[in-house]
Amino acid sequence: CTLYICRFMFGFSIAFLIIVGLQILFLVALLVAFYRKPRRLEATSTGVSVIVCAHDEEHNLRELVPLLLQQDYPDFEVIVVEDRSNDGTYDYLREMVPVHVRLKMVRVESTPAHIHGKKFALTLGIRAARYEWVLLTDADCRPASTQWVREMSRGMAGDTQFVLGYSPYQVEPGLLNAFVRFESLITALQYLGFAQLGKPYMGVGRNLAYRKSFFIDKKGFKHLDITGGDDDLYVNEHARKDTTAVIIGSQSLMWSRAKKTWRDWFTQKLRHLSVGRFYQRQDRFLLGSVTISWILTWLLAVPALLLSGPWLWWLIDALLLRWVLLIWLTHDASRKLGAPFESWKTPFLDILYAIYYLVLGPVAARSKKVRWKN
Repeated sequence: CTLYICRFMFGFSIAFLIIVGLQILFLVALLVAFYRKPRRLEATSTGVSVIVCAHDEEHNLRELVPLLLQQDYPDFEVIVVEDRSNDGTYDYLREMVPVHVRLKMVRVESTPAHIHGKKFALTLGIRAARYEWVLLTDADCRPASTQWVREMSRGMAGDTQFVLGYSPYQVEPGLLNAFVRFESLITALQYLGFAQLGKPYMGVGRNLAYRKSFFIDKKGFKHLDITGGDDDLYVNEHARKDTTAVIIGSQSLMWSRAKKTWRDWFTQKLRHLSVGRFYQRQDRFLLGSVTISWILTWLLAVPALLLSGPWLWWLIDALLLRWVLLIWLTHDASRKLGAPFESWKTPFLDILYAIYYLVLGPVAARSKKVRWKN
């Protein structure tokens, strides 16, 4: 009986070390991605069409539109797609358009039954774009500087089809804000890091650019009837190593405001996570391995330590090494991205992150319909 118990303890400890080892390899890969010499990108002067979809966004547009029009770039336009708003969005744009030659409004009065609202609005905006490159953001976002378009345009050269940027959340008090920013940072480190390692798999529509001609040639969005995916699914389907550029730095950021309640944030993340099942198979496997090993690291940590016996210090050392790498990553990489994160919060948020995926992941996998806006 003692022999069987020892074998079980040894096997359990080895399995746990393998799980933590996968996490360590993942973190080392991201550190390599952000420490390797970036691809040299020169400034360009290509024309850029900035596109914003807006439904009941008068308040946000009154702040965002002037900031976009103030961009220090020689050749750009701002297209706001007014999507069936019930507030003063249309009236505000109707007043602004005649005053600013760079500003254009596209109006959506109705949406076909088989097409999701935002995808239809965004498609109309892209088709109305004057320039080859379209640069996307959301109405509740704010550019970090007047150099945002110029910085993002550095990736718009040669054979590039996609330019991926970073959109962090503004710092506010409270646990929810800290966790939202941590989760957003981890997501960005993954998609930007893997893109720099030659495996682009997603982008975020708050700060994303691609060619209009490519969009037209590929006949636009594939999953027209599902909520979400107008950014990550489109990038996942078409982005490749040699056609994707990554732009990071404080002046290239597009800031956004986090949700104020856990309920609102839960709904937002449910929409984001629910489209993950449509990713390419190899990307689902990669992200699934990272996520499952992250969950199992903390789900099994206590029983693993209790059952480790003579291998206790091996397990403790592995966990500490993982923590050191994660803190190092959130500290240094976030500064390279241009939005420093308080890395001292990382250990607690790390455990909360595993709980978040353990709870929300299965719900998102079963979700069929999640609304964007009415």
